[in-house]
Amino acid sequence: MQKLIGVLGNAGSARVARIAIMSMLMGSLTLSAACFGNKKEDEAAEPVPATMLKVENQAFLDMTIYVYRSSQRVRLGIANGNSTTRFVIPPNLIFGSTPLRFQGDPIGRNRQPISQEITVSPGDEVVLTIPPTA
Repeated sequence: MQKLIGVLGNAGSARVARIAIMSMLMGSLTLSAACFGNKKEDEAAEPVPATMLKVENQAFLDMTIYVYRSSQRVRLGIANGNSTTRFVIPPNLIFGSTPLRFQGDPIGRNRQPISQEITVSPGDEVVLTIPPTA
């Protein structure tokens, strides 16, 4: 069995290296052009309304509201005491029907109640009622 090592010499090696580099460059340019694509939205598709959280805070304490997706926690904002506040749930948390949990962290207290898991779909409105504390 013969081995073909060193058949091309120095000039041939440089030529093979240039051809290999040009091939890789052309391949990467083709791939990036294919991935670029058209970013226009489909005009016939109906826009998906924002997914909302309505917090009915019946307690006197202001609450910092968080949403949990698995172990990821995202702060939505503050729900003032004795009022109703609306928050937009970030669209990057919702993928089809997504199980979420909500937490109300009272400002100035240690207690942090968390809701049971609920399945939320894009465009839903979730109502979270915080009862008055004794």
